[in-house]
Amino acid sequence: MRHVSAAFAILLCLCAPAFAGKIFISNEKDNTVTVIDSDTLQIIKTVTVGKRPRGIAITPDFKEVMVCVGDNDRLDVIDTETLEVTRTMETGPDPELLDIDHAGERIYVANEDDGFVTVLERATGKVLAEIEVGVEPEGMSVSPDDKLVAATSEATSMAHIIDTETYEVVANILVDTRPRVAKFTHDGKHVWVSSEIGGTVAVIDPKTFEIVKKFGFQIPGVRPELIQPMGIVFSKDGKLAFVAIGRANRVAVVDTATFEVKNFILIGQRPWHMALSPDGTKLYTANGLTNDLTIIDVANLKAVKSVPVGRLPWGVVIKP
Repeated sequence: MRHVSAAFAILLCLCAPAFAGKIFISNEKDNTVTVIDSDTLQIIKTVTVGKRPRGIAITPDFKEVMVCVGDNDRLDVIDTETLEVTRTMETGPDPELLDIDHAGERIYVANEDDGFVTVLERATGKVLAEIEVGVEPEGMSVSPDDKLVAATSEATSMAHIIDTETYEVVANILVDTRPRVAKFTHDGKHVWVSSEIGGTVAVIDPKTFEIVKKFGFQIPGVRPELIQPMGIVFSKDGKLAFVAIGRANRVAVVDTATFEVKNFILIGQRPWHMALSPDGTKLYTANGLTNDLTIIDVANLKAVKSVPVGRLPWGVVIKP
C-alpha cells in the first residue's frame, strides 16, 4: 500500500502545472508594459500604462511592479497576479529610473526635469523627502544594507551618494560624460556607474567615495562613439558584470575581481536595461531599436533567442 501511495504522489508531481515566471518590459513609445511567460516566451498580456514608461522595478515581495511614466509625472503600479494597474503615485516631474529598498517600504525615484530624487512611502504613496542632486538625474540604486542610495545626474556628470536616514547627499563624485546607471555590487563594497557618452564604467568605493577603477571598452570593427555603456547587471555569484553597450549592439562581460572585459555578446540594437533570471541562468536585454527582448545563456555567454515586444523597449524586471 505504501508503494502505491508513493507512486501516486510521484504521478501528482509530474502532472502538476509548472509555475512559470513573468517578465515585464516597459515600452516607451507604445505606453505599455509587455508581460511574457518566462518558459514559453509567449506574451501573456500587454498592460496599458501612462505616457512614456521607462524605469521599472519589482517589489521585494514580487507583488507589485512599479513603472515610471515620465510624461504623466507618476508611477503606475501593476499587480503581478491580475496584471492590472491598481493605483498610481505622484512623483514629481519626469520620473526616469527608480529603486526600492529591500524591506519594500521606500521607493527612490529620479526626477529628471527638476534635479531631485523623490522618496515615496510604498504603502501610501506619501512623499517622504525630496533630495536635490545634479542636473537630469537618472540612475538609482539602493545599497544591500539599505543605508545608502546612489544616484547619477547626466548633465552634471556626477554620481551622488545619499544617506537614507538623513536624506542628505554625503558625496558628489565626478565621473565621465552622461552617467546613466548606478548599481551596487551584491556585497555593497562598490558602486558601478556607466557613462554613456564617456564610454566608461567607474567603480566607486561608497565608504571613501573614491573611484577605485575606471575602464572602457574596445570592440573590433565598432567605432568608439558607438560604444555607449548603459544598464549594468551582476551575475548571481557576483563574479561577472554584464554591461549593455548601447549602439554597439552588445553586452560586455566583465570580471568583477580584475575588471577585465572577458567577452562581448552580440544581441539586438541598442540594448538599454537588463534583468537576470532568479536562478541566474539567463540574462534578458531590452533592445530599444529592434523592439525585442534577447535571452542570453549565462553559462555559455551566448544569445539564444530574441522575442518581439512593444516599441522602444526600455526596462525589464522578472517575477519568479
